[in-house]
Amino acid sequence: MSQFDNINIKNYRLLIKITIFVFLMIGISYASVPLYDLFCRVTGYGGTTQKSSLAPGSKGNYKNIQVRFDANVNSSLNWEFLAPKDEILVQPGVEKIIYYTAKNLSDKTIVGTATYNVSPPKAGSIFMKIDCFCFVEQTLLPGEKVKMPVVFYIDPMVDSDESLKNLSEITLSYTFFKKYEKQVKNSKNNFNLVNNL
Repeated sequence: MSQFDNINIKNYRLLIKITIFVFLMIGISYASVPLYDLFCRVTGYGGTTQKSSLAPGSKGNYKNIQVRFDANVNSSLNWEFLAPKDEILVQPGVEKIIYYTAKNLSDKTIVGTATYNVSPPKAGSIFMKIDCFCFVEQTLLPGEKVKMPVVFYIDPMVDSDESLKNLSEITLSYTFFKKYEKQVKNSKNNFNLVNNL
């Protein structure tokens, strides 16, 4: 075998390794978003709240946690979005329902979606959402105003977790964003189609 053939074989092996590495990096980049989301939901990292289907109730021996509410609207969305004005005291384990309010200030049908978080971030592991409007497309007609419920409770483990023992208040924050124009038009057409049936 000549030296030229030997160099070609080495180059070919290197090309295979680089190709495998590139495909591996692409695969990792696609998997990173769902894996990060799973990590945040399991650990409450970054203020990601947990999901639940039922509040366990309270034994009455937990300290109350004050919960405040915050509402934000991205500048591309012509909506008024309001949080409940008053903070509430929540007994861990007890289900609570509050309402945010959104109003479309434009003369067009607009579809928006909301993201959420809690602060301090460590509270994400014990803030349990039963039902909310987050990540669900909300379609508002021109001038339409709606109330959007959030059902939640504070996990009673808040009293047994050393890192949370000094936690006395939590802020629940939502931010609404406008969907893409094409999705707005499709939603408008779907809305008209449903109303004409």
